[in-house]
Amino acid sequence: MKKVYLAFLWHQHQPIYKNPLTGIYELPWVRLHAVKDYYDMVAILDNYPKIKANINLVPSLLVQLEEYASGKAKDKFLNLTLKDAQTLTDDEKVFILMNFFMANRDNMIYPYSRYLQLLEKRGRQTTEAEIRESLDYFKVEDFRDLQVWFNLTWMDPYWQKTDKIICSLYNKGRDFTEEEKRKLIEKQLEICGMVVQKHKEAQDRGQIEISVTPFYHPILPLLCDTNSARQATPSINLPLRRFSHPEDAAWHITNAVSYYEKLFGRKPFGIWPSEGSVSNTMVELISDSGIKWIATDEAILFNSAKGINGDRRTLFKPFNLNINEKKLNIIFRDHGLSDLIGFVYYKWNVEDAVADFINKIKNIGEYAENTCEYPLVSVILDGDNCWEYYKNDGWDFLTKLYEKLSSDTVIETVKISEYLEKFPPNSTITDLTAGSWINGNFGVWIGHNEDNASWDYLGMARDFLTTFLENNPELKNSSNVQEAWKMLYIAEGSDWDWWYGDDHSSDNDATFDFIYRQHLIKVYECLGQHPPDVLYKSIRSGTREYNIIQPSAFISPKIDGKVTSFFEWNNSGYYEVGHSGGSMHQVSTLLKSFNYGIDIKNLYLKINLSEVFSQESLANLTFNVNFSSPVNAKVSFEFDSNSKIAKFFIMSNGQSKNINFENAAFEKIIELSIPFAELNLPDKYENIEFTVSVDKNNLEIERCPYQLSIVIPKP
Repeated sequence: MKKVYLAFLWHQHQPIYKNPLTGIYELPWVRLHAVKDYYDMVAILDNYPKIKANINLVPSLLVQLEEYASGKAKDKFLNLTLKDAQTLTDDEKVFILMNFFMANRDNMIYPYSRYLQLLEKRGRQTTEAEIRESLDYFKVEDFRDLQVWFNLTWMDPYWQKTDKIICSLYNKGRDFTEEEKRKLIEKQLEICGMVVQKHKEAQDRGQIEISVTPFYHPILPLLCDTNSARQATPSINLPLRRFSHPEDAAWHITNAVSYYEKLFGRKPFGIWPSEGSVSNTMVELISDSGIKWIATDEAILFNSAKGINGDRRTLFKPFNLNINEKKLNIIFRDHGLSDLIGFVYYKWNVEDAVADFINKIKNIGEYAENTCEYPLVSVILDGDNCWEYYKNDGWDFLTKLYEKLSSDTVIETVKISEYLEKFPPNSTITDLTAGSWINGNFGVWIGHNEDNASWDYLGMARDFLTTFLENNPELKNSSNVQEAWKMLYIAEGSDWDWWYGDDHSSDNDATFDFIYRQHLIKVYECLGQHPPDVLYKSIRSGTREYNIIQPSAFISPKIDGKVTSFFEWNNSGYYEVGHSGGSMHQVSTLLKSFNYGIDIKNLYLKINLSEVFSQESLANLTFNVNFSSPVNAKVSFEFDSNSKIAKFFIMSNGQSKNINFENAAFEKIIELSIPFAELNLPDKYENIEFTVSVDKNNLEIERCPYQLSIVIPKP
């Protein structure tokens, strides 16, 4: 078979969590991901010398690791961990009980009996008021064990195997001492200081290439000009203030390159632009910095490269960029393969997942051989956020994958720069359509009222700073002015707008909003001015339910597989796939959205498929409605080779029962009616909870909503 070259690019990133007004980190994710992901993602390669990898390190992450390692960084969670459990105040106890279960429950809480016991004692779903009323039920040793377990469960399995302290704590399991707690935290801070050196060792022996991202992870095209969002989405609603500061984009690029050189002793060859966001202007700026290559998503290729007529085979080769005589190499991410690792394979057994991935890579080699002489498959995704959904923090999957790839004679893992040097691109793109790796546009970061408000506040603060300097030019190099610029550059990072709008939500939305506004407030305070009152008001408008719209009344649609009338689903609930994510965002899904609703006797579903489904044979797929409350049951349907529903049945208590075909139809949409009588619901219950999933060859490939369920009150 034709050799296929595989470039893994693991992206490691965290925004700045330090509150500039207090100096305290509001969230602990730099520290916790350091001990769970950042060290071991490169340490695992020690066991597989034939594997080459690319790791992207964002300076905003590295500066915080440096502060933790030196003892400068303190976060609220760290301070409350180190505090003697006997001296905790009631408010501190409430904070611990509210926040020290922030971990994937399936893999990081449920396997540990004491940690699970503490969760059950607190309640799996509870309010702050309920917690405050129950404080007397918790003993000192409960709080001490919880302080330890929250930090211990984030320790990667690598440390369980290699560190005596961590191993002994896992083995002990409960009744920890203050001294053991202190040693655990000392180990975490020690690891924070080891991350850069471990990467440097792997770089210097030639096993990894380290790339960078602009310093505080901004969306460069929007910094250059917020109007560039209209190139991808002409009708987008833009902020009142046009933000156009390519000089700020240049600062983030130049300082990222110099910071990397300071830490690693050489200049980087590549940049992963924040969120794969590109435009012609930012390409020119990156070219001026001496960078040799950038990477972005496949959507940008198909939007930009004229003459390829949507030929997907061109995805598997690099291109030259020649933008106004500024030149770079560019590669394009296969977002389907990247999403498989990020969102799908954790649901499969390891052997099936690895076999499927390797088979897909080899199939690409055959598919692309007439277009690409040396096909390159680029798999680019977060190197931290997905692993908590895997058993054993992804070690089982990665070790099996690297083991198989090490002995494979067809697939060769590569460092991107080495591949480009050996196989220089022979095709050129002269006009790059502005966009990002999410849907080929910038809709996550601009366009929603909240996003636009944040851009307006950013522009207001920047205009204030430049006006101040025009009036006080002698202060240009003062420490206060330099600090004000730093605060502004941090506020230009992409992460704040990630959580604004309806695209993503988390338990920390309010904290992200608070940190963002604190940096803008600090811009004014650095210069002795009172910040505008608007910066003290939350941009985030209330809590989100992950963009799940609840039904407003009973519905009784006609089950015929098409939209019979506008009104038949008018009062239904609605869920749009891809809008429930947290720190990750899935791009390719078969399910686009679904409507749902009830009457006295039935649950109704209207499932809308994305354009991706046209590439799949429906006969290979099984669609499921998975009920988790008040009963465990699964309603499934399958198609024949003519895309007609051939099976419609319910599985409950190990028994399968067919459902009348009149209750399911597909023409342009999938419509279902599931009689409550088929579910055998108990007489007393409050809610019906369900998710929708898709299986391919008996293996789940997607589930929606992601990480939660649809809840409908009893009719």
